[in-house]
Amino acid sequence: MNDVQWHDLLRVIDGKLVDPMPVGLIIDSPWLPNWAGVSILDYFHDPDVWLQANLRAIRQFKRICFLPGFWSEYGMCTEPSAFGAKCVWWEDTFPTVEKTLFQYDDIDHLTKPDCRTNGLLPFVLKRLVNARAAIEQAGHQIRFAVARGPLNIASYLLGHTELMLGVKTHPEKIHQLLSLVTEFLVDWIDLQAKTFDSIDGIFLLDDLIGFLGGNDYDEFVVPYFKAVFESQNVSVRFLHNDAHGRVTAKYLSEIGVNLFNFSFEHSFAEMRELAGESVVLLGNIPPRDVLAAGTPDDVRASVVESMKEIKDRRRIIISCGGGGPPGASTENLVALGEGADLIGANSRNCLCNLADDNP
Repeated sequence: MNDVQWHDLLRVIDGKLVDPMPVGLIIDSPWLPNWAGVSILDYFHDPDVWLQANLRAIRQFKRICFLPGFWSEYGMCTEPSAFGAKCVWWEDTFPTVEKTLFQYDDIDHLTKPDCRTNGLLPFVLKRLVNARAAIEQAGHQIRFAVARGPLNIASYLLGHTELMLGVKTHPEKIHQLLSLVTEFLVDWIDLQAKTFDSIDGIFLLDDLIGFLGGNDYDEFVVPYFKAVFESQNVSVRFLHNDAHGRVTAKYLSEIGVNLFNFSFEHSFAEMRELAGESVVLLGNIPPRDVLAAGTPDDVRASVVESMKEIKDRRRIIISCGGGGPPGASTENLVALGEGADLIGANSRNCLCNLADDNP
């Protein structure tokens, strides 16, 4: 993310009206390697392939602010690997993780990993350290400490079904697991922030939180996410959850989130009502059916349609309801920006009073 994009993001978070309409997109291994013409395995194992793919993207799509920008990751293997999870790799398919906990009592034997030495984490940092000069030469900075969220990581260690069932059948064990994972995440976020003084944001990704509600959300989500987001004094606290987002939206302010990427199945209007006025909403184009499988005209039309019920376009960034999908073409990503330009042009006159109030 370059300085202009970063300052525009901060202005959006502050409630300023930014013209042209801001466009952002989460990009990582599901989209970037194949778009760049390389295999997923080459993208992961070869630092130069990874760097060149990211550089090509920022040069090709100057209209889009990529989030988090130069994301150093190994898919879902990144954090679970530090706990000893077995990672399974293929040439051009996303890697997967095998669970390490086979019964709830196994949690008693789990210890907090050292994020400086365990699993793939040292490779994540080393890739960024070695690429930092080239990233900065391209006019960009490493802005975010990035990690999967507590429930996401716990689900890969214990199993998705087992984690959800355990909330009801073994709540003390689940708290024990989430507490340990959260302590690890606070360490991991802190190590990233200490390694790169340019970091001023935290980005957590967790879809599992979308499957809890009511008292379970209060008990098993809020305290752990709040602990991670409050662990650093940063300007941007970014959460991705493109599963069921209604419950999450109501808790964003309490958790400390000020930028939220949610499912395309929820409208901007619905999310604004649930999240309140203080949270930036990042969305809301269908990733697979429109951004990947649609035509450029479909993308532009979807952007315009998504903003139909929105009178105040402050604290909104045009994106898709999730991460950049596999197969999204260059033409469709260009159309994403073109659709945002249509929104800016259509709303400029009726929002001129807001612009006057927010220079």
